[in-house]
Amino acid sequence: MAFLPEDRARISAAIHAAEAQTSGEIVCVLARRSADATALPVFIAAVAALALPWLLVQWTPLAVQQILLVQAAVFVALTLLLCQPRIRALLLPPATRRAIAHRVAMEQFVLRGITRTRDRTAILIFVSLAERYARIIADDGIAARVSQAEWQQAVDALIVHMREGRIADGFVAAIDRCANVLAVHFPRTEEHQDELPDRIYLI
Repeated sequence: MAFLPEDRARISAAIHAAEAQTSGEIVCVLARRSADATALPVFIAAVAALALPWLLVQWTPLAVQQILLVQAAVFVALTLLLCQPRIRALLLPPATRRAIAHRVAMEQFVLRGITRTRDRTAILIFVSLAERYARIIADDGIAARVSQAEWQQAVDALIVHMREGRIADGFVAAIDRCANVLAVHFPRTEEHQDELPDRIYLI
């Protein structure tokens, strides 16, 4: 994941500009992956390594010691390959990937203090790259007045840019669209003060 300090700065500036129009708060989180641990890659590698000697004995003249070395090498190579974040995520069913990513998004929602704003008017823009998951989650004060469907344009813009590898552009586009929604329902007031940092968190 190529993400430069300039990208962080652009996103922070976009959040700052967006919050100048609204009393809402915007928090961004970018996860490399949500499914940190799974036994499935190791299990697949073990099954393949255990099956290999039967084929080698049947079809090659290799000695037992050579077969054991090949078996160990295959197990290590497959484990390393299948434990790559993107491949490991693809081994899981789509519904499982989404459920895991959604759980992490909800954890970040609480961890980043989104539920602690005075009027409960903050949103989380969350992306998990390995799971190809993007979602906008609004706190209670916003969710009571803005339907989830109204965030769809922001999610769509985010996804389009992500597919092209332009992560920072995706976040900036989503932030701009979220600002438009928030400005309509929660315009900036003179007494409003920023309660959350204008930044993106990388996990």
